[in-house]
Amino acid sequence: MELRHLRYFVTVAETCHFGRAAEQLHIAQPALSHTVRQLEDELGVALLARTTRQVRVTPAGEFFLGEAQRVLSAVDAGVRGVQRIGEGKLGLVRVGFTGTAAFSHLPHLARALAQRVPQVELEVHPELLTAEQCEQLRDGSLGIGVLRPPVTGDDIDYRVIEVEPLVLAVPADHRLAVEPVVATTDLRTEPLVTYDGRNSVVHAAVLRSCRDAGFTPDQQHQAPGTAALLALVAGGLGVGVVPASARSLPLAGVVFRDLAGAATVELALAWHRETSSPLVNTVLAELEDVFPSARPPAEAGS
Repeated sequence: MELRHLRYFVTVAETCHFGRAAEQLHIAQPALSHTVRQLEDELGVALLARTTRQVRVTPAGEFFLGEAQRVLSAVDAGVRGVQRIGEGKLGLVRVGFTGTAAFSHLPHLARALAQRVPQVELEVHPELLTAEQCEQLRDGSLGIGVLRPPVTGDDIDYRVIEVEPLVLAVPADHRLAVEPVVATTDLRTEPLVTYDGRNSVVHAAVLRSCRDAGFTPDQQHQAPGTAALLALVAGGLGVGVVPASARSLPLAGVVFRDLAGAATVELALAWHRETSSPLVNTVLAELEDVFPSARPPAEAGS
């Protein structure tokens, strides 16, 4: 039994006419009659009652018609699914996010992809530093990274989607909380809550900002992430310098102020240069419209 046997029988059963069925199938009527007869011989039961004036589906044929339609529908769905996977429009893509990017950019990204490629499912991996994301892009654990350049290794390409200023997070009752804009030099005597220095692009930018302002910061406490850093600031253990996207994490007892003279940090979409995944390429193409590049694509990875 072949799929064509099922398709031929279903067409005849639905039209109750060998001539019309042959026209729909674009085959000769004798060939169609012979194929349906082969199917009946194999099953050992008559599926169609034929007379010179009409074709009628037998009770056995009625049952087999439903089964055949389900089989053909499943096969057609499988074919469409495989084609959509090949086109990069169906499947699971794993996306890594660094720090506050999951709060500031994930909602927009997820909604946009749901509208543009609704059969693409996202698996989100938050709180991953750039170095971790680069390694996972290499080993295939991630398909796309949302990270802060510079990347590690020359096999990771990226496209900058935003340039963020650094801002100051201070306790609500701090003397600097009343200032709309704070100069980086004003932090010279302040105890600073910083990110864990290992592989943190933001931590490096904070230290660079302090050095450019002519002082070495008094690092009183270190935090593994933005949420913990802001909690320490709320507890009065120091002030913090964080990306502007940290404003999306409001916390009672903490206020944010613009920081004059501070460095900026970039946020980028990253992928493995040799990725062969149609799905990853499709998602990246869609995200080009969602997040217009702050740097021409030709400079990515340079």
